[in-house]
Amino acid sequence: MKYMLLINAGTVDANGAAAECEVQEWMDYDKAVRDAGIWVSGESLADLVTATTVRVGPDGERSVVDGPFAETREVLGGFYVIDVPDLDVALNWAARCPGARGSGSVVVRPVADFGA
Repeated sequence: MKYMLLINAGTVDANGAAAECEVQEWMDYDKAVRDAGIWVSGESLADLVTATTVRVGPDGERSVVDGPFAETREVLGGFYVIDVPDLDVALNWAARCPGARGSGSVVVRPVADFGA
């Protein structure tokens, strides 16, 4: 079953990276996921200042604003989609993710399969 691991950084450094993780930790985790044969896809997102938010009102009017300006300290930093047998295995991989440490978190959600 496919699961998405949404990586949220609780704090970011001056470069927009997760402040509590070293680059080598991410490289090691990425290699482990790929070596295990469970990697489906994944990306790191660009710095938060590059984000744009789009909303469409009831009248169909589109509003575009620079940045997410969410009322939260967490920043979505990237994601992995993994293919594992069940939720327990997905949770184990999420716990190994550097982004789950400190003030960060990893949200685990099953990927919907509408073609099954």
